[in-house]
Amino acid sequence: MKILYAIQGTGNGYIARSFDVIPQLRRHGELDILISGTQYDIKLPWKVKYRYHGLSFIFGKNGGVDMKATLPQLRPFELFKELYSVPVHKYDMVINDFEPVTAWACRIRNIKSVGLSHQSAVLHPFAPKPAKKDLLGNAILKYYAPTSVSQGFHFEKMGNTVTTPVIRDDIRWSINTNAGHYTVYLPSYSDEKIIRILSRFDYVRWEVFSKHSTEAYTSGNVKIKPVNKEKFTMSLESCNGVLCNAGFETPAEALFLGKKLCVIPMKGQYEQQCNAAYLASMGITKLDSFSKDIDMLETWLCSDERLQIQYPDNLADIIDDIFYKHMPQTISGLTLTT
Repeated sequence: MKILYAIQGTGNGYIARSFDVIPQLRRHGELDILISGTQYDIKLPWKVKYRYHGLSFIFGKNGGVDMKATLPQLRPFELFKELYSVPVHKYDMVINDFEPVTAWACRIRNIKSVGLSHQSAVLHPFAPKPAKKDLLGNAILKYYAPTSVSQGFHFEKMGNTVTTPVIRDDIRWSINTNAGHYTVYLPSYSDEKIIRILSRFDYVRWEVFSKHSTEAYTSGNVKIKPVNKEKFTMSLESCNGVLCNAGFETPAEALFLGKKLCVIPMKGQYEQQCNAAYLASMGITKLDSFSKDIDMLETWLCSDERLQIQYPDNLADIIDDIFYKHMPQTISGLTLTT
C-alpha cells in the first residue's frame, strides 16, 4: 500500500506530532511525506518527498499574525499550481494533518482523504468555544484543509471521532523533575517584548524558546534560546511551569507532565481562542493580553495550582482503526474504497 502523509508546516507542533505518527503509518505500507508551509524550525529524520510553499501565515512580534509579511507569501498562482501538480492519485491512502494543498487536491479530484489533526476536533459541538463568535475564523477552520473523514485530537475525548492528544515518546517516557525555572514559547511576540515583561518578575528564572533568534543569549533573569526540539523537551520536563500560546501540543504536554500552565491565545486566531476557552473550562489560567494582564500573570506565578492528566498511549490503535475503516480493498482485481 502506498500512503501519503501531508503535514502542515506553519508551526512546530504539527512537525513534533509527526515524529510519533510517521512510525505508526509506516507499519501499514510504503510512506511518502509531504510538508507545505514555511514556519517550522524542526527537521524530520525521514526523507520529505514533497515540499510546497502552501498557504502560510507569518508570525508577528506583537501577539498575532504579521499580515504585511503574510500577504506577499500567499502566492495564489503558485498555490493553484501546487494543487494540480501534487500526485494524490498515485496513493492508496492520503492522511492529512491540516495541510491545504493535498486537502484541496483530493477534493478537486474526488479522492478520499483522512484528516488526522487537532483542528478537525476544535469545531466538535461538545468542545467549549469562546463567548465571542468568529464566523471567519470558523470558516477558516472548516475550509482551510477539508477532508472526506477525520479523526481529531483534543484535550479530552469526545465521542468516536475525537480522542486525546498524541504525547511524544520523549515526553511520555521522560524523567519528570522540577528545577524551578519556567519554560516559555510565545512565537508571535518579539524577544524584546518578552524580556521587557518577564524581567519584571526578577525572582523567576525564565527559559524562552524564540522563533526570532538564531543565537542563545541571556538578559538578566531571562534566557533566550533558538527553537530546538531536544532542548525544548529538556526544559519542559524539568520546569516548574509553562507559559505559552494557546496552541495544542505544548499545553497538552504540560498537562501530561503536571506542570503549571498559563496560555495566551494569539490575536486573530480562532483556533487558539477555542483552545484557550477549553483550557479555561478545565481551570487553566488564560491571559487575554500579555502586556495588560500582568496581575493575573503574577497571581499564576504565586499559585501552585496544576492539573495532571495521564493521557493514554493509544496512537497505534487509532492508526490501526483508520486503516481498518478506510483502507482500499481489492476484490477480483477491482479496487474498492471503504
